[in-house]
Amino acid sequence: MKAQVLHAHGTIGDITWHEDFDDSAPGPGQVEIAVRACALNYHDLFTLRGMPGIKVPMPIIMGIDAAGVVARIGEGVEGWAEGDRVVIDPIDRKTGKLFGEMQHGGLAERAVVGAHQLVPLPDDVGFEAAAALPCAYGTAYRMMVTRGKVAAGEKVLILGASGGVGTCCVQLAKMAGAHVIAAASSEDKMARLRALGADEVINYAERSFKDQIHELHGKPRVWGTGGVDVVVNFTGGETWVPALRCLTRHGRMLTCGATAGFDPKTDIRFIWTFEQQIVGSNGWEREDIDALLELVRSGQLDPVIDSVHALENARDAFAALEERRVFGKVIVKP
Repeated sequence: MKAQVLHAHGTIGDITWHEDFDDSAPGPGQVEIAVRACALNYHDLFTLRGMPGIKVPMPIIMGIDAAGVVARIGEGVEGWAEGDRVVIDPIDRKTGKLFGEMQHGGLAERAVVGAHQLVPLPDDVGFEAAAALPCAYGTAYRMMVTRGKVAAGEKVLILGASGGVGTCCVQLAKMAGAHVIAAASSEDKMARLRALGADEVINYAERSFKDQIHELHGKPRVWGTGGVDVVVNFTGGETWVPALRCLTRHGRMLTCGATAGFDPKTDIRFIWTFEQQIVGSNGWEREDIDALLELVRSGQLDPVIDSVHALENARDAFAALEERRVFGKVIVKP
């Protein structure tokens, strides 16, 4: 089968195109999926470069998120038939392995997964939209709804709002009835965030987002005035402390990652003085994907697709992601 394969950690140039990569048959309890769409995530860049403490089996086909059609069924699999439309839950809940990291992923014509990882895909949800959901949108849904419980009337600041997780957070916050403040790094992205529903947008590349929040909504005071109710921060690093300074009394920080650094220096006096809450959210559960599919099917949520690339041009998709030239999700199609 045709596939994009990584033989050793490195750069985008180390992703190798194969015309006839090993096409393994599904084993007992497994199914083979004819991939129709694969969505890239920043985690794919981490897999490409290598992550401390994580030994990725090589060679590996990356691509965490994928949707497609059941092509072959292994022994003992019940409840599925060839031709069924599905989206793959990237986390194998039986082994703990991640699709596209510890087992071959979606950057290929076909993919073999456990039948228990399949999620039925309604006929009225497209493959591209479905592929955008599990990792980024599942993470956003769990952080904003399941764990964060964002509510109507709250002021919500979303950092990194133009990416896959961020664009979903904007939509979910608006759906909840919150006042959404989206942070981005360019005028183009800010305009697109307004069109997506953001009530206010700020350019963090020009000036500190903390200073802008203080000007727009007041400096937080111990007795409860000023600031925002919620900050969505999955970047960490140098944004962590300024984000805490944006929270009003009883405000909460929602975090699901640390793409810019995991060990920022924190003055914990602000946490107890303002009675802040730090709410962590780790990935997604199956029910989060089910909820997202229903929101898309009913027209309440529209996954933002930045661009679509042919499988043989996957390096271009990785480059767009690495250079942060994307708004929403990048899709690769065989």
